Amino acid sequence: MQDDEVYAGIGEDGFRRLVAAFYRQVPGDDILGPMYPPDDLAGAEERLRDFLVGRFGGPPRYIEQRGHPRLRMRHAPFRIDQAGRVRWLQLMERAFAEAQLPQPAEQTLRTFFQSVASFL
Repeated sequence: MQDDEVYAGIGEDGFRRLVAAFYRQVPGDDILGPMYPPDDLAGAEERLRDFLVGRFGGPPRYIEQRGHPRLRMRHAPFRIDQAGRVRWLQLMERAFAEAQLPQPAEQTLRTFFQSVASFL
């Protein structure tokens, strides 16, 4: 599945399920939890969801509200080491299991997440 076809395949609901499943795990996680301010967890969830929706063929809300993603700059304040990368991907794997997305969309997203996790 092409990147710009994912939104058509899973819609808002698919992205909402995936991102919500990921963020439900964050507060109790010993590596990722401290990186997220508890009073902005809902905001972080919304930003990731909007970013993914726009990146994968849906409405460009993230760019309209926040401009270019500038992922490295936005993540610079956080110490993201190999353990953080691995944990982020582990939590996202659990989120995939919970969200039950169609396999072609899941594979496209999984490939993207692995690439971006290494980039950051």
